[in-house]
Amino acid sequence: MRNEDEETPLDTSGAPKRSRFAWCVTGSGHFLDESLEIAARLPDLDLFLSAAGEEVLAIYRMPLEQLRERFPRIVRDKTASGVPVGMLYDEVYHTVVLAPATSNTVAKCAFGFSDSLPTNMFAQAGKLGIPGIVFACDTEPVVVTKSPHDWVTLRPRKIELENVERLRQIDHCQVVCSPMELEAALDARLKALALQ
Repeated sequence: MRNEDEETPLDTSGAPKRSRFAWCVTGSGHFLDESLEIAARLPDLDLFLSAAGEEVLAIYRMPLEQLRERFPRIVRDKTASGVPVGMLYDEVYHTVVLAPATSNTVAKCAFGFSDSLPTNMFAQAGKLGIPGIVFACDTEPVVVTKSPHDWVTLRPRKIELENVERLRQIDHCQVVCSPMELEAALDARLKALALQ
């Protein structure tokens, strides 16, 4: 059920209700490998790529062809109005994950902007009461992260840290700050879904 032309959304008409994860990749390389490893272990997951996310995947030497081996259902950000977001209305997705999420994405989500596929997915999921999990990148005064070529030390500004706290106040949103927290949040979500 691959999105062959990569311009139109996947056909979700036959999928059971609330049966899939929607995993959104933004333009961050922070724990990108680890995030995708976690995503690959989840059942029934569709990968949504922002334009920036697609660029970063290429920089980190993760071509789409390679990703398709692990994630057969990939949706790319190729429409001005976020057409793939409409798949949320088909009641196929039970959880929207943004991982990893750039400080830009965090700021947009915290202030209600939705001008990329991930920020649109996040906003519409919240309006539909679908839980969102956001793995924010800039969450500590000092962040050590892997660039495409080396490890770098970043010092998020006060505004980035404030935006993470602001995002924590958004309805239906859980913010996580590490791969371990991301895994714990997803485990809790899977357990909650099993109880439903």
